[in-house]
Amino acid sequence: MKFTVDKHEKYVLIKLDEDKLNSLISPQLKSELILSNSEGQRNIILDLSNVKYSDSSGLSSLLVGHRICKNSDGMFILTGINDNINRLIAISQLENILNIVASVDEAVDLIFMEEIEKELKRDPN
Repeated sequence: MKFTVDKHEKYVLIKLDEDKLNSLISPQLKSELILSNSEGQRNIILDLSNVKYSDSSGLSSLLVGHRICKNSDGMFILTGINDNINRLIAISQLENILNIVASVDEAVDLIFMEEIEKELKRDPN
């Protein structure tokens, strides 16, 4: 699996450099998502702008990312999704579960807004 990882203080950006997110790639992606989370990253942005096709096992890896981030009180955000993958997500009725934004910048903004909101809720003053 070809991908790049860009770690930041509040999030990690993983960009998948593959055409397909299928049963060959999905286990490796799941492993990378779990590894990033176990290293303390609770906010993960997955950039799928190079991915043209996904099957159900690819969708399964996205759900793993969502679950591990949610369990650590973080966010899993998808960006760069094309029409084919968007359709698969809609057919699976996951558009209300997965966080999907148009660009990496929007994903970063969303994470920072969520982090500020959590800080305000924790601070009683």
